[in-house]
Amino acid sequence: MTEPVSVAKATSPVTAAPPLETSAPDPRRWRILAVIAVTQLMLVLDASIMNIALPSAGADLRIADADVQWGVTAYTLAFGGLLLLGGRVADYLGRKRAMLIGLIGFAVASALGGAAQNAGMLFGARALQGVFGALLAPAALALITVTFTEARERAKAFGVFGAISGGGAAIGLLAGGALTEYLDWRWCLYVNLPIALVTAVVGIRVLRESRATGDRHFDIPGALLSSVGLVVLVYAFTEAAKQTTNAAGLPQAVGWTDPLVVTLLAVAAALLVGFVLLERRVANPLLPLRIVLDRNRGGSYLIFLLVGAGLFSMFLFMTFYFQYVLGYEPMKAGFAFLPFSVSLILVAGLVAQLLPRVGPKPLLVVGLTAGIVGMLLLTRTQPDSNYWTTVLPALVVLSVGMSMVFIPASSTALVGVGGHDAGIASAVLNTSQQVGGSLGLALLNTFALTATTDKFAELIASGQDAGSPAAIATANVAGYHVAYFAGAGLLALGLVAAVTLIQARRSDLPTEGAVAAA
Repeated sequence: MTEPVSVAKATSPVTAAPPLETSAPDPRRWRILAVIAVTQLMLVLDASIMNIALPSAGADLRIADADVQWGVTAYTLAFGGLLLLGGRVADYLGRKRAMLIGLIGFAVASALGGAAQNAGMLFGARALQGVFGALLAPAALALITVTFTEARERAKAFGVFGAISGGGAAIGLLAGGALTEYLDWRWCLYVNLPIALVTAVVGIRVLRESRATGDRHFDIPGALLSSVGLVVLVYAFTEAAKQTTNAAGLPQAVGWTDPLVVTLLAVAAALLVGFVLLERRVANPLLPLRIVLDRNRGGSYLIFLLVGAGLFSMFLFMTFYFQYVLGYEPMKAGFAFLPFSVSLILVAGLVAQLLPRVGPKPLLVVGLTAGIVGMLLLTRTQPDSNYWTTVLPALVVLSVGMSMVFIPASSTALVGVGGHDAGIASAVLNTSQQVGGSLGLALLNTFALTATTDKFAELIASGQDAGSPAAIATANVAGYHVAYFAGAGLLALGLVAAVTLIQARRSDLPTEGAVAAA
């Protein structure tokens, strides 16, 4: 999800990175990639694996239905809010050290969550996972940028990383279904312990330390403004999407006009605007504005935000469709997503080979177009649709498109970034996807619930029993269709961003990368 490349042509004068020393390829680079890949898989799995486990956890711990969603929200709030700070901590503390601390901390937090005896303990552990995840994610990405210094090898590395990032969510749903159905929901958290601890032990031996050179003073005011601002923003999205009932007893979202949501959005806007103004003035900013003002990098971040918004919501509504409409058990629902992951992983290898030959823009344009087609194909689903003829083609087309987006967008996200800023630039990419996912879930959930409510009213007006299983399935599917159309619209905006903003050519993917001093 992030690749640093240093090109004068593709960057504006204000964003040019300082000259960097090149070095011979690290002989341990493929083992380093294996450590990073496992770490990223764990993070991506954890973002989705608990979705299927939450109902069982809520019943076991006697958590009120209205509060169960905090099992996900606590994680996303901490993770999304602290990513920028985590990226800068990794730059200054050292990416290897940050990654090892993050792995051990993530394991401890997972153990606490698995052993939770009440709602507070579970939610606190999930928040703690988010804290260490915010340290892990940018450190892992930055290590790729400073480890792979040859264009074709870097493309392969990002091919692996992109495949995991895109397909891991579907694998998480499969793993969550299997662990919940055959063991216990607690194993959706305990499973992180062996992964994190073994990866940390291997990482101690194979990872090479790198850190930012020069001024390493922390921008504490900037850290506070950005972290609190992002937490409040994600919380506002979550509140807007919260489900309630109207006077007729029909489902609806809290919505964007709710006083609390409006207040939270206003506070978040004030904090984030204050953060931007501060970053323009301080000597050593948390987020140097040159990181985001470059056309290639800014375009990549925008694409990830829009794709995250569309794709995260697709997983949510397809999960609902499989379980609530088609009646799949958790395990079967997880398997239904498997073709998405398999297709994405297979195509990622081809994309990694094409990237140095054709450059990022053609792949982005074709990939986003395929993603739009795949999302629109999902609108063909009906309560009695056949999975193999209706759902599977849409998932395969969508996954092929996404594999052609993740890898090139990652490769342009760090164009011209020097070793000093590798961690924070990686964190911006993560933040874009995280905030995009939260925004998409909130926005599309409000659209879907409104459409479902309208369909219920239409069915009642036509004399049908709104409480019958057939009517409920019909109304829910109508809501999902609106969400898929909106998701296609978000991907279309991403396509516009790719066409208008991304300028990097294949020659802009250099043979020397941003190598940080050890």
